[in-house]
Amino acid sequence: MLDPTIMIAILVAIGLGAGTLGSMIGVGGGIIMAPALTFMGLPPTQIASTSLIAVTSTSVSSTMAYSRQKRIDYRLGLEMAAFSIPGAAIGAFLSGYLTPESFKLYFGILVMLTGIYVLYRKSILKESTEQKKSALVRGGVFAITFGAGIISSLFGVGGGIIFVPAMLLVLGMTMQRAVPTSQLTLLITSLAGVFTHAYLGHPDYLQAAALSAGAFAGAQIGARMSHSVKEVLLQRLLGLVLIGVSIKFIVDSIFAAK
Repeated sequence: MLDPTIMIAILVAIGLGAGTLGSMIGVGGGIIMAPALTFMGLPPTQIASTSLIAVTSTSVSSTMAYSRQKRIDYRLGLEMAAFSIPGAAIGAFLSGYLTPESFKLYFGILVMLTGIYVLYRKSILKESTEQKKSALVRGGVFAITFGAGIISSLFGVGGGIIFVPAMLLVLGMTMQRAVPTSQLTLLITSLAGVFTHAYLGHPDYLQAAALSAGAFAGAQIGARMSHSVKEVLLQRLLGLVLIGVSIKFIVDSIFAAK
């Protein structure tokens, strides 16, 4: 067991790196923090709840900034949140039933899909100016949002990695509107997940505070560095790292089950 002081320092460093990369590349820091916590050997409930608290802290800052810029579609964001909230509550409850081996397997699959998405994001997310407003289309987005809420609390990654593609590909929104609106939905979803995890007694609040502090500072650093660093290079590097991490998780879970 690590010394508490060393543990806190490591968590601050993880949050700092995740917040910086997440802000620069446009993916949630949770998809970086949760794998790091998994490598530290924490139980699934603690990984999900600790990471989700840090995700919430950064989404507060982002939502406030986008609100000042008047770029958030509040009606859509709140509608999506209405469907993601029950999903987030379910995900928090389900996290208590995962063994470390099954957590690594399912999380490894999610991380691999995310790595592929990061690598090919520009070709996948081609913006469309054609708004799609039919009831069937919006219903499909809300169903996806419910699933994203479950994934958000189950693994502690936030739902932004799903919210944004859904808005772009299904609703035909632009990045300028989808990303800010996603942050509002993510904030509400993460809060619902955090409250449910707290009710179940999952979080270690000291560890969560250290991770959150690092992530919040990292998000500010990443925002400032984003104009001077080649995003494509970082995007490819992160995508390859995530795929590599996912393979290790899946292999570990398979061998542990034998």
